[in-house]
Amino acid sequence: MKITFLGCGTSTGVPVIGCKCPVCTSNNKKNRRLRASILIRHKNKNILVDTSTDLRQQALRHSINQIDAVLFTHPHADHLHGIDELRSFNLIQNNHIPCYGNKETIERIKIYFKYIFQNFVKEGWKPHLETHIIDGHISIPPLKILPIEVYHGKMKVLSFRIDKTAYVTDCSKIPEDSVKQLMDLDLLILDALRQKPHFTHFNIDEAVDMVKILKPKRAIFTHLSHNVDYDATGSTLPPHVELAYDGMEITL
Repeated sequence: MKITFLGCGTSTGVPVIGCKCPVCTSNNKKNRRLRASILIRHKNKNILVDTSTDLRQQALRHSINQIDAVLFTHPHADHLHGIDELRSFNLIQNNHIPCYGNKETIERIKIYFKYIFQNFVKEGWKPHLETHIIDGHISIPPLKILPIEVYHGKMKVLSFRIDKTAYVTDCSKIPEDSVKQLMDLDLLILDALRQKPHFTHFNIDEAVDMVKILKPKRAIFTHLSHNVDYDATGSTLPPHVELAYDGMEITL
């Protein structure tokens, strides 16, 4: 299995429009962050986690021409509003794309993007999607995916565990039952927005504390804001913890 970080930035991306801070004006490519999303490749299957606002750019950058399924963590714009780009994959694949999310996410998709699901529209090029409300494990052979509830502020959102790897973005609290489901990991990908506290995201210190609780063999922090300099912040992290960067690939 291979995981590619298509984007590791927060909702604004980095650089932020109009910002002249040291990170936004940095020459370090690892400080340039598209909106958060990963691609999971395994045995000729491509599974996308979230349709970020930057999906078109991400697909072109990484020569992605196949999406077999989409897992949605939650319905915020930066994780959802690239959904129209899926129509290009429909054209290539000549088939629908299954999309999985919790009840709230699927309902919001059908409200925000009503045109996709209006069968009476006979003309126009739009995504062909098959929505599934998650109820237990997700089976996308040969993978079995475990959805795990976490909190993004007061909102319940989904993280996903595949074997001994977990992706936990947009998270400020992990309930006790979910902590148990996230133990014994080889790789934990975890939200770590910035140094200052935030009411809907872990900050860097909180993410490090969660790593100490979950004890994965390796942890990678994602959903990073322009307050996080790759080199300066990365140098302060424990040895088995690091920052994500766009294009980072992990083979498991």
